[in-house]
Amino acid sequence: MKKGIITIIALLFAFGVKAQIEEPRNIIEIGVNGGMNLNKMEFQPTIRQTYKQGINSGVSIRYTSEKYFSMICAAQLEINFAQRGWKEDFDDETGNGYSHTLNYIEVPLLAHLSWGKEEHGLQFFVNMGPQFGFFISESEEYTGSWLPEERPQSIRPIYGKTVENKFDYGIAGGLGLELKSGIGNFILEGRYYYGLSDIYGNSKIDDFGRSANQTISIRLGYSVRIW
Repeated sequence: MKKGIITIIALLFAFGVKAQIEEPRNIIEIGVNGGMNLNKMEFQPTIRQTYKQGINSGVSIRYTSEKYFSMICAAQLEINFAQRGWKEDFDDETGNGYSHTLNYIEVPLLAHLSWGKEEHGLQFFVNMGPQFGFFISESEEYTGSWLPEERPQSIRPIYGKTVENKFDYGIAGGLGLELKSGIGNFILEGRYYYGLSDIYGNSKIDDFGRSANQTISIRLGYSVRIW
């Protein structure tokens, strides 16, 4: 009987501790976001570049499931339109230039971890997870009177070259602040995307062994709770 009582007390204590540690949530929020991308491409052979600016905008849905200690745990899905690409740095003081714009529909699947006020106040958050992109269009811009054959031989194939791999994937991670208020949530986030796929073929007979997107995003967002 003593063993049975001790076991029951231990189980009640364990359930009590679990209830204190894990607090269930069932919250759904939808939102919109917009901002600016700063993009470079990781090329091999290397191409000298500056950051190419582009827009980033879309919609999101977030499901908050529980709270562990002070950490609020959620999953976030986004569908965004994103402009990426690269801008070559000629570094010759002639005013010549070249840029290549890549347009994508991107779908990040993110773990959203936050700390702070749940109802009215400020939260700090971390987003991280895989991201998938679907290429939709591209364009080139040539500035100045230079000719492709005047450029270094290792990078000449880049001019006029179109995207060969239309599916993009990689890892995204971001840090930000979210202000919870009675009229909705206001979000500021900085995010980095590291592409794992190449936009061009990367075999030994191809022109480039590596051609992957690297993107810094600065984003503003607004969301409301619907459940």
